[in-house]
Amino acid sequence: MGADRPAAPYRLPWPLTAVLVSGPSMSPTLRPGDAVLVRRGGRAVRPGDVVVAVFRSRPELLVVKRAVRPQDGGWWLRGDNEFVADDSRAYGVAEVRGRVVARYWPRPGRVRPRRV
Repeated sequence: MGADRPAAPYRLPWPLTAVLVSGPSMSPTLRPGDAVLVRRGGRAVRPGDVVVAVFRSRPELLVVKRAVRPQDGGWWLRGDNEFVADDSRAYGVAEVRGRVVARYWPRPGRVRPRRV
């Protein structure tokens, strides 16, 4: 699959939204099937934050990426997976729709190793 496409957000009371992650571009930080809580709005985003955004060149594509730096009134974004380049390197500047504040559920079926 190309760029990550979170499932349609589930609307929670303002300002939070639940988003389901798909695609490998944010591995190992986030994996396909992880659910995250997103604080809607592009305010208070800092370099290093994980965000939900749309690229100006691909407004139909909702993505989860890491904010690198402000650029041209938007943000330059990168994925954490160095082997996937479906981020600002391919699509340019993005408009941030929200900041990920928590991962609250891993994808179904993933077994977490127990620390001993």
